[in-house]
Amino acid sequence: MTEQLHEGRTPVAAWVEPDSAAQQTPSAEFWSVFSSNRGALLAGIFFALIVACALLAQWLAPHSAIEQFRDHMLVPPCWADGGSTEFLFGTDELGRDILSRLIVGARISLMIGLLSVLLSLLPGMVLGMLAAFYPERLGAVIMRIMDVMLALPSLLLAICVITILGPGLINTTIAIAIGTLPGYTRLTRAAALTEVGKDYVTASRVAGASPFRLMFNTVLPNCIAPLIVNATLGFSSSVLEAAALGFLGLGVQPPTPEWGAMLSAARDYIQRAPWVVTLPGVTVLLTVLSVNLLGDGLRDALDPKLKRGQ
Repeated sequence: MTEQLHEGRTPVAAWVEPDSAAQQTPSAEFWSVFSSNRGALLAGIFFALIVACALLAQWLAPHSAIEQFRDHMLVPPCWADGGSTEFLFGTDELGRDILSRLIVGARISLMIGLLSVLLSLLPGMVLGMLAAFYPERLGAVIMRIMDVMLALPSLLLAICVITILGPGLINTTIAIAIGTLPGYTRLTRAAALTEVGKDYVTASRVAGASPFRLMFNTVLPNCIAPLIVNATLGFSSSVLEAAALGFLGLGVQPPTPEWGAMLSAARDYIQRAPWVVTLPGVTVLLTVLSVNLLGDGLRDALDPKLKRGQ
């Protein structure tokens, strides 16, 4: 009898686990899927370190980013022959500490990426919603304008805008935002069109909800997941475009320590002092790669159709 009771307990315990798994909260489910992606998890940790360096740049940078040590020009990194522990990553052609410039430059590059994403994402959501809810009146006009903007590559469009506005930090941010605006507009419109005909939207419309409420309170929250993923990937593209514009001399101007401008100033010393070019280039590469991997992990965790095991 005891054995039968003992045997009867096993199925009960087996049924409890699925029930507890079924009651898993959305945040716990998100973390479970995201943490299973090792690449995204490591990328998130690395990107968090970059963000921490950007926020704490004035305390972490060992020297001023624009201070010139005339007696220590083109000093190699500390692990190379002739290096010094005073300048861990060496110095550039003007004797400025490369590590300090990379740390302070992280603040510039990340700020350009964040602001350009916000300046393109927010108007893109509004334009996309208007195009989805008013396809005959506003939709045709908005989408034709976006098609014209998409006819030019985003970097080329940014160069055209900077040619008109002039180089600088603010103008670089605006130029990159204009170049990435069509992507957010089209994505928002496509996501909204899949939601407009659903029952909950019809019920809200019958209940007397205003068009503004339907767009931004009812439909937009259900379109956020793909926009977040696209914004994450767009952030890396913005950082890369800012570096490209800085390299061409059209972005942030010297002596501001921006990664692309550092590459542009150091290209004449690529054979004599390769670390002056290599270190900023590797920093851009790892930052963009980490954001891309992070975006892939967010896509898998936020989109139920792409979750692993389904």
